[in-house]
Amino acid sequence: MFLEFYKNKILTPESAMKMVAYYKLKDKKIVFTNGCFDVLHVGHLHILSAARELGQALIVGLNSDKSVRNLKGMSRPVQHEDDRALLLAGLSVVDAIVLFDELTPLQLIEQLQPDVLVKGGDYKIEEIVGNNIVKQIEVIPFIEGYSSSLIIKKIKSL
Repeated sequence: MFLEFYKNKILTPESAMKMVAYYKLKDKKIVFTNGCFDVLHVGHLHILSAARELGQALIVGLNSDKSVRNLKGMSRPVQHEDDRALLLAGLSVVDAIVLFDELTPLQLIEQLQPDVLVKGGDYKIEEIVGNNIVKQIEVIPFIEGYSSSLIIKKIKSL
C-alpha cells in the first residue's frame, strides 16, 4: 500500500515530457542523469543529491533489465527493474524515474530536453551521451570505494 506513493514517480517517457513542459512553463530547471543503479549505495546517493542541487527537478533515466544485460552481461542486473525503480523513487532527491531499453539514454534525452545533464565519475564532457543536446553538462566525482560491481564481488566472496 505505501509503495503506491513511490510508484507515482515512475513515469513513461510521455508523462515525463509533460512533467518537463510543466516545469519549464514555471521557469524551473530540469536535471537529468541516468544509470543502472543495480545495487543502490552511498555513491549513488552522493551523485543524485549533487544532481538535484543543480535544479528544481531531477529525472533519472533507468536502464531496463534488458539494457543492463546488454551492458554488463547475463548475470546482471541483480535486482529487477521494478525494484530498482522503486528504490530510486523512495529517495526524496529524485522527482521522476523513466526506464529505457536502449544501451544509452540518447533517445530519452532528445525527448525530454533537460536543462542540465549529470554523470558521475571520470567522464570527459565530450564522452557523455547527450552532450550535443544539453547546454549544461556536469560531472560529479565518484566517492572512492563505492561501486555496485565491487559490492557484488564482495558478496560473492563471502
